[in-house]
Formats: sequence, C-alpha cells, structure tokens
Amino acid sequence: MSHANERPSPLSPEDRTEAFVRLFAVYQRRIYAHIFALVPNRADAEDIFQETSAVLWRKFRQYEPGTNFGAWACRIAHYEVLSHRRRKPPELLVLEDSLLEVVSRESEARSDEIDQRYGALIDCIQRLRPKDRELLVRRYRSGATVKSVAEQMGRSVQGLYKTYQRIRRTLFECVERAVARECRP
Repeated sequence: MSHANERPSPLSPEDRTEAFVRLFAVYQRRIYAHIFALVPNRADAEDIFQETSAVLWRKFRQYEPGTNFGAWACRIAHYEVLSHRRRKPPELLVLEDSLLEVVSRESEARSDEIDQRYGALIDCIQRLRPKDRELLVRRYRSGATVKSVAEQMGRSVQGLYKTYQRIRRTLFECVERAVARECRP
C-alpha cells in the first residue's frame, strides 16, 4: 500500500536497511528517553517504544537524509504516545494533552544536552577506579539492590551506601567539568 506523501527511496533495500539501523542505533536511547519523559509507566513506555520503532521503520522512506533523525523520530514517538493515550481511560492519564505537548517540546529541545551528558558520563565511568566501576556494575545489574551487593561482598549496607554516594558525587562533578569544558568558546 503506497501513500501519497511517500516517495521512492533512492537507496537500495540493503542500503536503506543499513542507513536505518545506523541512525536508529545512535538515537534509540534518545527516543526511549523522550517517550519515558511523557509516559511515567515503564511498561507503557516500553510498549510505545516498540511500536514507535516499527513505525519509524515503516516510515523511513519519508525521512529526509541529512536532516535531524532524532528530532524526526521523537516527533513520531510523540504521536505514538498520543495514540497510546487515546486507548487509555481518561482517569488513568497523568498529564493533560496541552501539558504533554510542553513536556514533549522541552524533551526534544534538551535532547542534545542529554546526549552530551550521557557521553560525558560514559567517559567519567571509565575513569573511575576499577573497584568503583565494579561496584557500579554489581549495583545496576538487573534485580540487584544495595543490600544484595553488600551481602555478596561482605560489607555493611550503611558503608556501601556511603561508597555509592561518593561514587555518584565523583561522577556528577566529572560530568559537570566535562560539560563546562565543551561549552567554553
């Protein structure tokens, strides 16, 4: 089924697939974060992300190469959130549509800053002492808690909370310095 606003892609099917996969790999975190900013329920956000991913692929022929794929994808995600909201009983909706639009636009506007901070965070994590990185890995494994990590390592829960607080403060300061360096003229 062909739509009037779709145009034939100048790319071969293989090149089109590769172009989509490359762009989607770069922007999938941003798309999910945008959806999660609009839908506070993780299960709903994951469902909407899956549907958005399928819609992005179906509409990829409409994407104008060289334009901002992230902005295009987030706009489609926004429409998928609205579609999801229409299927929900009104009493379950947390935000009114007008406020949802404001949050959506703010999320899109801040996405570059979020990407910058995420990149800085990854670099800062790599700079941590190996034992601090290991503590982060243990803590953020699926289902792990500070208590379970403390038990595994034979440490006190209180002591481990203080260690995690120190690591978070170190990461926060590192990210802030990195962002400040990038913003300098």
